Amino acid sequence: MTATGSAIPALRCSQLTVELGGRPVLQDLDLEITSGQWLGLIGPNGAGKSTLLRAIAGLVDYDGEVVVADGRRPRATDVAMVAQNPLIPTEMTVSEYVLIGRTAHLGWLARESRRDRAVVADVLERLELSSFAGRPMSALSGGETQRVVIARSLAQQAPILLLDEPTSALDIGHQAGVLELVDGLRRADQLTVVAVMHDLTTAARFAERLVLLDQGRIMVDGPPERTLDADMLSRTYATPLTVKEIDGHLIVLPAVTGRSARS
Repeated sequence: MTATGSAIPALRCSQLTVELGGRPVLQDLDLEITSGQWLGLIGPNGAGKSTLLRAIAGLVDYDGEVVVADGRRPRATDVAMVAQNPLIPTEMTVSEYVLIGRTAHLGWLARESRRDRAVVADVLERLELSSFAGRPMSALSGGETQRVVIARSLAQQAPILLLDEPTSALDIGHQAGVLELVDGLRRADQLTVVAVMHDLTTAARFAERLVLLDQGRIMVDGPPERTLDADMLSRTYATPLTVKEIDGHLIVLPAVTGRSARS
């Protein structure tokens, strides 16, 4: 399934297949992602969401094709990835950690330049982290750490940002703050965001387009109001779910069954 209309594609996957441990995780997947779009990947555990991100980032072997707009395979200057549980070198300062994002722009054995450090300073300022620059990573809270991880990805200056459940370890207040930050940066810089999102209500709030995956295949691809169909979600997640609209927002909840209603 592909995006439609005259929008500019940022990335295209064609017949994408990934096997891990001899088991197919993604199967003949076709997907076109529009430039500047927030695309949310949803689906049950094991559906292939994180594997799709890793294939786009070139972190797993695959059959088929993954290409950016000009027809070549993505490079580190094209895509930046925020892992679900990134390795945090606690002895580094915030500025040193964010500077890692400039590695994609360095030549062999090259050292960071004045421009690289200027990019880092600019990113820290935009994310209101300048006062944290000299602080060790070990001294940050969960929400602060996640903002710094995103800062490192932004320092990479890649037009496509891949997020693998970036707020899974945060409380509800910090979750909203981090996602609002990403959305603001997306709109300001015309970033393309592809995010694995566990919470379906949150996915409906932030993503313009949702792709529902199950067993490595696309089940539904479209705007949240079409993708979040209660019957389809209930079958895919193997549990009764209901979808309601409250104050113009879609809310996905467990369905009230006869047993739960009596308890």
